[in-house]
Amino acid sequence: MKKYLFLRLVNIVITLFIIATATFFLMKQMPGSPFDEEKLSTLSDEQRMEFYARYGLDKPVSQQYVLYMKSLVQGDLGESYYFKGQDVSSLIVGRIGPSALLGIQAVILGFTIGIILGIIAAFRHNTMWDFSTMLVAVLGVSIPNFVFAALLQYYVGLKLGILPVAFWESYSSSIMPTIALSLMVIALIARFTRNEMLEVLQQDYMLTAKAKGVSQIKVIYKHAIRNVLIPLVTILGPIVVSLLTGSLVIENIFGVPGIGSLFVDSIKVNDYTTIMGLTLFYSAFFVLTMLVVDLLYGIIDPRIRITGQRSE
Repeated sequence: MKKYLFLRLVNIVITLFIIATATFFLMKQMPGSPFDEEKLSTLSDEQRMEFYARYGLDKPVSQQYVLYMKSLVQGDLGESYYFKGQDVSSLIVGRIGPSALLGIQAVILGFTIGIILGIIAAFRHNTMWDFSTMLVAVLGVSIPNFVFAALLQYYVGLKLGILPVAFWESYSSSIMPTIALSLMVIALIARFTRNEMLEVLQQDYMLTAKAKGVSQIKVIYKHAIRNVLIPLVTILGPIVVSLLTGSLVIENIFGVPGIGSLFVDSIKVNDYTTIMGLTLFYSAFFVLTMLVVDLLYGIIDPRIRITGQRSE
């Protein structure tokens, strides 16, 4: 187990190093600069060079890369070019709260409703319940979350006036963004749970339990759910990461001051250091999520042991 964790952590470090390198040089290919070109045009050549020297942009790209990687190793993501006087780390920390709240709520809501719908569809196979659940699943995958978000804003926020249309004023402001983000999760989990549950229900031990007169609730809780959770954990990582990418649009639609909206804003103004910092943050979150998913296998099913080699 220790050897496995060590190798995975080494792999994570190498992966992040490659991502940081690729992102750095891609940033240098972006048109424009992180500074107001109109203001720079009013400066003399000497003043302009002095301005770039302040941020180290007067040095060769290779030298800039070495300096950035040195700072990165020390845990310094640099200073934002657009948000004056703020370093990238503090920007991310200040914005992570709303994004984390939306993500956690969307995962909990999506998994809870999705598993319930999937179980109902499996136990009511080829009935109206099954067809209705699959219709929800198809719509959830087909409708982009930003379209669903706009519909929520118009009907729930504007027409009914139940929830705030946008802006981050209170907890109620997080409800519609959470629902918009969870739609895809509900659809994927419902369809996946249904398919896995139908397969589990046909297993011999399930048929034996039913023949012994075990109640349907006990069959679901003691036997079916545990075996369905293992494949569900497999798609947990990609779903969580897809929520991060989906939040880029949703946060801007609802005016949520999270890291998703910060990422979009930094791209608009070519804020190199902020883009780099957020890219590394998303990448680190992805690889660490996949590591946690692998470790969860052994918790859900003790028969699974992560040793890095096949047991004899």
